[in-house]
Amino acid sequence: MSQKRGIIRTHISSFSKKMIYGFFIFLSTCVFGQDQTLADSLETIYVTGDFEEEKRLGILTDLTIKHPVSAAKIKYSNELLALAKEMDSSQYLFVVYLEKGNAYSALGEYPEAIENFLNAGDIALQRGDSTQLAMMYGSVANIYLHMGNYQTCIPFYKKSIAILKNNMQQERDSIKFAVSLENLGYTYSKLNKPDSALILLNKSGELFRKFNDTIHLAFNQLNKGEVYTQKKEYKKAEKSINLAFPVIEKYGYYDAMCQTLIDISEIYLVKNEMERASESAYKSLEQAMEHNLKSEISQANLQLSKIYEQTGNDKQAMVFYKNHIIYRDSVTNLSSVQEIANMRTDFEVAQKQTEIDLKQSEVELLNQQKSNLRILAFSMIALLGLTGFYFRNIRRAKRRSDDLLLNILPSSTAQELKENGKVKAKKFDEVTVMFTDFQAFTRYSENLSPEVLVKSVDFFFSKFDEIIDKYELEKIKTIGDAYMCAGGLTHVSKDEVIKILQAAFEIKKFVEKMRHSSDDNIAHFNIRIGINTGPVVAGVVGTKKFAYDIWGDTVNIASRMESNSDAGRINVSENTYQLIRDHFDCEYRGEIDVKNKGMMKMYFVNGAKKNPQNPVKDKSFKVLC
Repeated sequence: MSQKRGIIRTHISSFSKKMIYGFFIFLSTCVFGQDQTLADSLETIYVTGDFEEEKRLGILTDLTIKHPVSAAKIKYSNELLALAKEMDSSQYLFVVYLEKGNAYSALGEYPEAIENFLNAGDIALQRGDSTQLAMMYGSVANIYLHMGNYQTCIPFYKKSIAILKNNMQQERDSIKFAVSLENLGYTYSKLNKPDSALILLNKSGELFRKFNDTIHLAFNQLNKGEVYTQKKEYKKAEKSINLAFPVIEKYGYYDAMCQTLIDISEIYLVKNEMERASESAYKSLEQAMEHNLKSEISQANLQLSKIYEQTGNDKQAMVFYKNHIIYRDSVTNLSSVQEIANMRTDFEVAQKQTEIDLKQSEVELLNQQKSNLRILAFSMIALLGLTGFYFRNIRRAKRRSDDLLLNILPSSTAQELKENGKVKAKKFDEVTVMFTDFQAFTRYSENLSPEVLVKSVDFFFSKFDEIIDKYELEKIKTIGDAYMCAGGLTHVSKDEVIKILQAAFEIKKFVEKMRHSSDDNIAHFNIRIGINTGPVVAGVVGTKKFAYDIWGDTVNIASRMESNSDAGRINVSENTYQLIRDHFDCEYRGEIDVKNKGMMKMYFVNGAKKNPQNPVKDKSFKVLC
């Protein structure tokens, strides 16, 4: 939820819907997907049967795309699915699966949404339609946006952007590209990177304005409002909301209306106008309940809890807070995360397996042709010699392939992939996740040449890789100037959290050393470090290449620990503190208001204790403070 010192809560559900309709806006004659009057008219025609039979397919398609009620959308999409299968029409099948995914997403039924989006992705792959594949990537990213898993959103949005950038030939393609930029910009805002977010939002806003796209421009204003809030430019934030709300209300985007009403409530709360604040929050809750929008119901309850708490009515505040927890957990429960992870992994590994099978078939055919030529050209002895050489090369290539796989994936995961052709997503109960981030990176990027900037980031991250390998930890990925790694994925041991802290201090010492160096060819960064411990889900993702990824609330909190850290400091959560307090000198910072999480205890880690109560068995235990 929004921080107490801030004003605006950004619109997750509205943003997802915006993305969906941005993609599908041009598949019909209707300009806006939520034109209730047109949907009612089409529904009346279809129910009464007052149409020619050859028009059934078109009417069902329009109802599937345009109907604003999710339950009805699912009903008509199922009818269209049966008809499309009968016609063996892959184009209509894609429409069905994507729109069913949209409907389930709006209802907060994320596993069902993911399943339909991935079915749409299968159709796009079969058709070789890159634009449809980009639409699927964007839709999957939106699910993780709903769930607050912002780190996982980024690669999916980037895949969508990369495809759409090459397809910008018409106005509709430019709009799709702009929507993808908008979504990525929004995601960066949720990762507390307002400068990067604003660059992307300004670019997408220019395209929406160029093509007079009123709806998308309204959502663009809402998202800029969030960024202006992060930058503490509250007048600009309020102005953006006021420009956007009439458009959102006019076209009946109910989830966006709920979110915007909460934003307005927050503004009044900051101004201490409690009556107006509660009035807007109750309106949001009423709309959300009417349309069964679980995420918005949760947020409205939390907002009302805050209002009653601030007015001193603790009993009523607790009632609304309990309701918030109930609906929040129904949206982001771990079983849903696990199910989504399994489906996503199956789809992406299946894609990779298809590529491998095709290549293997080509190689086998080529080898067969070569074998026939050898039989004609050489004697049996020569053939045996060549065969021996051939198999030696195969073994050598296999070793190189195995080494490369181990560089990408943990050893146990790589072995599972080789044996089964796929990797099942797994839950780990205690993993310690570390994020690092360079302070004032945006300012550096503006003042340094691209060559020096890239060289600097590569220089630091290469050293980080060495340190992570030294402590047998697992590097997960880098996102811009952020570096993410974890302990406890390959070795189940209580020492993994200690190793993470050892690595953190070594990284910190290296960055401090370079900051005071006289080397002008390398940027003199300072660094923030954040660490959290808890359960995660891990699996293999990627289409062009495999990548090992983890997700869950533990990852999000680790990112929040980093963003709430200070330059040159290591900030840890309460969970991590309880595991390291006997080994490290920790400085309690108090409870800090964390975006989307509420009040959380945090600790700065100053260094290792001279005489820890439970020394680590590893004789190499020492910290470079």
